[in-house]
Amino acid sequence: MDLAELTEIARKESDSHKPVQIRCCIAAACLATNSQAVKQSLEEAVTAENLAEQVEVYGVGCMRLCCQGPLVQVEKNTEPESTSTLYEKVTPDDAPSIITALNGGETTVSQSDLTHPFFTSQMSIVLENSGKVDPERIQSYIAAQGYQVLYHVLREMTPSEVVDAITRSGLRGRGGAGYPTGLKWATVAKAEGDRKFVICNADEGDPGAFMDRSVLESDPHRVLEGMAIAAYAVGANQGYIYIRAEYPIAINRLQTAIRQAQSFGILGSQIFDSRFDFKIDIRIGAGAYVCGEETALMASIEGKRGTPHPRPPYPAESGLWGYPTLINNVETYANVAPIIRNGAEWFASIGTEKSKGTKVFALAGNITNTGLIEVPMGTSLQQIVEVMGGGVPNGGVVKAVQTGGPSGGCIPASAFDSPVDYESLTELGSIMGSGGMIVMDESTNMVDVARYFMEFCMDESCGKCIPCRVGTVQLYKLLTRISAGEASLADLELLEELCDMVKHTSLCGLGQSAPNPVFSTLRYFRDEYLELI
Repeated sequence: MDLAELTEIARKESDSHKPVQIRCCIAAACLATNSQAVKQSLEEAVTAENLAEQVEVYGVGCMRLCCQGPLVQVEKNTEPESTSTLYEKVTPDDAPSIITALNGGETTVSQSDLTHPFFTSQMSIVLENSGKVDPERIQSYIAAQGYQVLYHVLREMTPSEVVDAITRSGLRGRGGAGYPTGLKWATVAKAEGDRKFVICNADEGDPGAFMDRSVLESDPHRVLEGMAIAAYAVGANQGYIYIRAEYPIAINRLQTAIRQAQSFGILGSQIFDSRFDFKIDIRIGAGAYVCGEETALMASIEGKRGTPHPRPPYPAESGLWGYPTLINNVETYANVAPIIRNGAEWFASIGTEKSKGTKVFALAGNITNTGLIEVPMGTSLQQIVEVMGGGVPNGGVVKAVQTGGPSGGCIPASAFDSPVDYESLTELGSIMGSGGMIVMDESTNMVDVARYFMEFCMDESCGKCIPCRVGTVQLYKLLTRISAGEASLADLELLEELCDMVKHTSLCGLGQSAPNPVFSTLRYFRDEYLELI
């Protein structure tokens, strides 16, 4: 396939669109509320009204405001102006009413306010195609400029130029640690080895997090394109996507996307008639949280028990089967094509001095607008939680927000004027993590929150190292005693000492970060511990 063929596919796809497009969300949250039946009812209503020549109905990925699903967006590209309407909580019975409204009729179906800050404050880079393209048709992605960046890279850029562009962009890994992506790519590119591998870490296990799942369900080809560009840059010919079995919709759409890309000659041998070969396979994890850690993940891919091993050597030097390996998460790869397309300087101009670009967050917990958002780095917690998220329902008061999953910390409402970037969250005693944000109101007992996350880490510990295997159990027992009002001040002192020991002596990130929720709740809500004691 050459650029002319790619352009022709995009032209045919664009020309096939009808004046009125009805997009129905078929991501997991909306499917759970019967959106597939809604889509079918809309198709039947269009046929019944003899509107098939003017109206098309198709499924798309996440439309972000998950709490109001099923969501249906109607785009009318007709004279005198184009209009867009987003319908909320649509039922199959609402379909005729929505179709009637196309011709000016009245409808009783609730509509979202598209001028609300939840929508207007977002900046879409990773999610630019989410809710717009059909995730199950490669032609839809190609029509949205898909795979043109890969063609440009293979034909007009050297691998070192690609690495340089990612480095200058300032992109940092979106999996949690925030390691500079360009530096990681450069290390793998320089590493010597007969083979090299590229891995996409889609083992999203944080409670309340659904960013990576939504990206894969909504725009799988974006991730495949990012992986292919990365493989070309570092000299790899084989890629793996490691994804948890709890994500069946994402897995099915990834499998479909890979098959389609192979049939179009975009994955496989001599991609775009170049000398570059690249193949992607999927590996399905059994749900072990520790397999989100890169060395445990690679062990699992190799067919071994998913337990971490000490570093160095790092995967960039000795990774999968002992070969140099590049590991990034879903969101990191989804940023690659826009950076190359728009330029490193464009991406670097977004965000803060040390945290460039945007970040996708999953808003969950006691908050009015639960769903997916993408905002520039440096956006304040106040803007995200109170303005975009709408605060606590029914006039409640926000007490804290937990970021970073079990590895993160709880940030009090008094610190919500802080910007959301890697450095600021670390100063507050939390981390960026993969992007989960759980909002808690005044009724939340912060000791119970710390105990919940410690129980999670205790259950998910692989047991390889004693500090994590034994330490998390003892921490959980201490928190249980405090929560039950059976502890003393000596127990509180022991809790802090044990947290410090587990943090500094555990083998991998799971144990090292397990005490973070305890540290942060002690820092900001110590009075709740003392009251129970």
